[in-house]
Amino acid sequence: MRVPEKYYDEIFDYKGQWDVPSKCGLKIIRKNGTDFVIVTELYQDNPGTSVTYAGQSLAKQICEAKSMNIRDITYIECNPDTNSKLSFYDEEFFHVTFPESGGKPAYRQLPIDEIMNILSR
Repeated sequence: MRVPEKYYDEIFDYKGQWDVPSKCGLKIIRKNGTDFVIVTELYQDNPGTSVTYAGQSLAKQICEAKSMNIRDITYIECNPDTNSKLSFYDEEFFHVTFPESGGKPAYRQLPIDEIMNILSR
């Protein structure tokens, strides 16, 4: 169950929970003055924390590595299509917002037309 490379431009190494070495697919798209940071779960190719459980820590690590400000990005999590018969592995994209005061992030599933608009360069 490999994730197709169409979902990412690079593999990003990050520190997951308890500093466990972790990996995700990363694609950054600058469009209309907005930086869209898309992190893709790599499933078995990720030895550590999933992108969902890494959450805001992952977003901060990407921003630090790429000289971006977390308040200026649109952060999107991707569960890629792996051609599995299990619906758990269907393609889904979520816009994630992190509260400035901490707490749980808010997830909004993106409709296909909205994500296609972002992905079209």
